[in-house]
Amino acid sequence: MGEMNISTEHSKKHNRRFMRALLNDLTALEMMIDQGMIESGITRIGAEQEMVLVDRNYSPACKSVEILKDITDPRFTYEIGKFNMEANLTPNELKGSCFRELEKEINEVMLIARTAASKHGAQIVLTGILPTIRQLDLTLDNMVPIDRYFELNETLKNLKGTNFRLNIRGIDELSVTHDSFMLEALNTSFQVHMQVSSDDFVHKYNIAQAITAPVMSTSVNSGLIHHYRLWHESRIAVFQNSVDTRSDTLQQRGMLPRVHFGREWVNSVTDIFREDVSRFPVVLTADFDEDPVGMLEKGITPKLRALMLHNGTVYRWNRPCYGVVDNVPHLRIENRVLPSGPSVIDEVANAAFFTGLMVGMSNKYEDITKVLRFSDVANNFLNSCRIGLEAKFHWLDHKVITASDLILDELLPIAEDGLLQEGLDQQDIDRYLGVIEERTKSKMTGAKWAIKSITEMDPAILPDEKVRFITSEMIVNQKTDEPVHKWELARATQELDWRATFMRLGQFMTEELFTVRPDDLLDLAASIMDWKHVRHVPVEDDEGQIVGLISHRAILREVARGRSNSSEPAAVKDVMKQNPITAPPGMLTVDAIRLMRENKLGCLPVVDKNKLVGIVTDHDLINVAGKLLEQYLDDFNKDQE
Repeated sequence: MGEMNISTEHSKKHNRRFMRALLNDLTALEMMIDQGMIESGITRIGAEQEMVLVDRNYSPACKSVEILKDITDPRFTYEIGKFNMEANLTPNELKGSCFRELEKEINEVMLIARTAASKHGAQIVLTGILPTIRQLDLTLDNMVPIDRYFELNETLKNLKGTNFRLNIRGIDELSVTHDSFMLEALNTSFQVHMQVSSDDFVHKYNIAQAITAPVMSTSVNSGLIHHYRLWHESRIAVFQNSVDTRSDTLQQRGMLPRVHFGREWVNSVTDIFREDVSRFPVVLTADFDEDPVGMLEKGITPKLRALMLHNGTVYRWNRPCYGVVDNVPHLRIENRVLPSGPSVIDEVANAAFFTGLMVGMSNKYEDITKVLRFSDVANNFLNSCRIGLEAKFHWLDHKVITASDLILDELLPIAEDGLLQEGLDQQDIDRYLGVIEERTKSKMTGAKWAIKSITEMDPAILPDEKVRFITSEMIVNQKTDEPVHKWELARATQELDWRATFMRLGQFMTEELFTVRPDDLLDLAASIMDWKHVRHVPVEDDEGQIVGLISHRAILREVARGRSNSSEPAAVKDVMKQNPITAPPGMLTVDAIRLMRENKLGCLPVVDKNKLVGIVTDHDLINVAGKLLEQYLDDFNKDQE
């Protein structure tokens, strides 16, 4: 989770002090590497398990603060959103049954989390992006009240100067703007750490970059943001945009975002840190008294807290990490691309595949940079995030091959050889790489399961209900710990509380809108009503702000007056109702009903940040009332029996 005791002081003098500490840490790191102080001769594997909290209706449950008060286990900690938690798992030496032990520990922390969550009416889900989460859940009220997060949000906003923008196109297209970095809270990951020696760091890091795309392609588990079917690993695009502080000018100059894959092969670990210090402004500071160089002279290993604090705000998908255990410093490569879920065994299989390839590819290729172009590696990664196992890769020997064929024909044997060399139990190798093999053969990743499930559901089911069905099935399947390629598609067969879909306007409003402009021909509005069977058409300006509303009754009045037959065609602005009453997407439905009744409204445009985002009509509310009456009468009849 990183340094929590951060400073809120922003004076130039304070920032210069922190920068001096940062540069001193870099000097000390170089000294430790040059003097051979970094631990070597041992490889360890660790992981961070992030999880999502949902309520009984499968919506985000903002209960982490209360739940973590009940959990005394030091492995648990906060994440940015109140609907997220994290468990830091025990590092194990890469040998024998280490992955079996990892799976056992994840199940242990999941049991602890589920037990504590249930006392607060919450459940645990492992997913890259929770399908039921909506933009209205990503408010600062739902951020964990820790100074680090609020300070990070303010600094990133100031650097950006405008709202954060997110545009993703898959089967569907999603385009949103957000006023805080809480978009990052959409993401839930399973981060794998691999300890390496300083002598082997560059080689291993470049291998990690090369294999990230194929590992990602079979691990994708973030195909939905609500009901939008987007990238198979939409987390990647969301995270990059949620903390992108670049101005338009910096983007035009080609500056890398704070979340990035890299631009070239690396030559040294200190070069990575130097580049990040050079490229990315400091966004968090703290007061550190330690003199890292002086500590080294006294035989004390410094923690390099300033360097690690800055490193925690630059989000390379393969990130170098430094740590100290029992006064012994070490280096790790943190793989940040893997999503949480779909099941515990899927996660461990992903970790085993990544680790096996790290070792196997390192042994097979003395210098991966001589046989692969970095531009191809970066493009492979992007393609894997977009379409998963269907992606085509540019691989060694100028080969173009699908992700699935590459994994099955070449990479699984290499991963197996790597794990065997490290002394992993053959039974465990077969278990975890077998999951990768069967998942890849069936092409049923977590993302594919979710996308296919929502696509095959009855179109008459509301989107909010569809994603609640999917989330419900996720929880059921995760408790069986069957890998995702064995899951049945989610079906709308079980009983859900339908009322949960109609709590707020944003859950059931019509988002596919047909609008007109003020100067448009009135006949166009009439035609749209006829063609699309609607009775109200919003009128918006070129910036998407609603300026009026036109109804079928208004058009009928014009026809009755004979105005439609006049020689001068009527414009929409001549008839529309100006400055209509609107509501935000977070308004409670019961409040909207009162608002519409009191003002005798036939429809209510839904507006977010001055932009038209949806519409709710009296017909929608009649459907809600009809369901409520039907349930009431059913219950009444049962009582009479």
